[in-house]
Amino acid sequence: MDSLFDSAAEEAHRGQEPLAVRMRPRSLDEVLGQRHLLGSGTPLRRLVESEAPMSLFLWGPPGTGKTTLAYVVAGVTERRFVEVSAVSAGVKEVRAAIEQARRELGMTGRQTVLFVDEVHRFNKAQQDALLPAVENRWVTFIGATTENPFFSVISPLLSRSLLLTLESLSDDDVRAVLARAVTDPRGLDGRATLAPEALDHLVRLAGGDARRSLTYLEAAALLEDEITVEVVERAVDKAAVRYDRQGDQHYDVVSAFIKSMRGSDADAAVHYLARMVEAGEDPRFIARRVVIFASEDVGMADPGCLQVAVAAAQAVEFIGLPEGRINLAQAVIHCALAPKSNAVVKAIGSAADDVRRGLIGQVPGHLRDAHYPGAKTLGHGDGYKYPHDFEHGLVRQEYAPQELRERRYYEPTRHGAEAGFAERWVRIRDFLRKS
Repeated sequence: MDSLFDSAAEEAHRGQEPLAVRMRPRSLDEVLGQRHLLGSGTPLRRLVESEAPMSLFLWGPPGTGKTTLAYVVAGVTERRFVEVSAVSAGVKEVRAAIEQARRELGMTGRQTVLFVDEVHRFNKAQQDALLPAVENRWVTFIGATTENPFFSVISPLLSRSLLLTLESLSDDDVRAVLARAVTDPRGLDGRATLAPEALDHLVRLAGGDARRSLTYLEAAALLEDEITVEVVERAVDKAAVRYDRQGDQHYDVVSAFIKSMRGSDADAAVHYLARMVEAGEDPRFIARRVVIFASEDVGMADPGCLQVAVAAAQAVEFIGLPEGRINLAQAVIHCALAPKSNAVVKAIGSAADDVRRGLIGQVPGHLRDAHYPGAKTLGHGDGYKYPHDFEHGLVRQEYAPQELRERRYYEPTRHGAEAGFAERWVRIRDFLRKS
């Protein structure tokens, strides 16, 4: 397919194209977001400013501009643009596109941008077919993927290409995309007005996805010239989530979310989770709250809960939304159904209170660091008993400062797994404290 930037037929057809296609930037300066990739001297800038072909992978969530950047590179550099979808194309189509690019390069000197969308869906044989073109620079290869290319792309192809990571667009970026689309001649050209509340609602619904925001805007503009929140709701068949990430609703919903997990109501907890996700709350914020909860409200009653929560947080960072909401839901349900104990948070809280009140004391001499020169002459480490040398790995000696010998911080419950820790802790404490 020839570049959309030099096709007169495509210009005539432009008004019938989706709004998201019509509003694609025509230069790097028009691209919103991805500032870390667009500055002076960056690989993308060098690709645009240089005639030399190169290969790169664009890795990021949906709607962050991967296809747009490929179009811009082709348009600005006046290269042919050939798009291959990894969903439908096979080795035959890939080789045909490469052969055509070689002929074009040989006959006219014109280079080709070979864009492979969802390249992670290509199997090894299909990816191998790309190697000669990349290695010999017959094309400027650009592969787009929403999955980690280190797991989905063969090493020879990845090692011959630059890897650029795209980020979800900020709310301000999406807001600017929508505002431009309302007034730009390529977009709605001022034929519709967008109420401020409707603009905010579209930004929330987009979740950092520019393409989604423009799709919703176009659907709303087909219904009414004056676009309100109600019009947007009708257009996308989705009720507005009344949720202000900086206002009372934010704190109320988060509070209800935490208290529902604490109260072991998995249904309510998942409801509030969905409410936050659908309103566009930062999933990393939600994940952090779940990780905190795993220790603050579950603790030693189910030590594995923290592992589940941390794994969910890592999964959110790894795959993003919308799939990441499944990992969050699993962690939330685990937290809600786990036996509860706040003994851990009470222990560290009580210890911190004593420290702040000045109840500290001296570190016993036999526990002090004895590794540096001169420590032995100060008596550091004298008399220390190495627990591993004793039966059961336990030996009676002073560990806490003398002033804190009778202080008790960790008071375990008898809930869940903590019952076992409680019994063990009673025996250990009695043994250690026995004169």
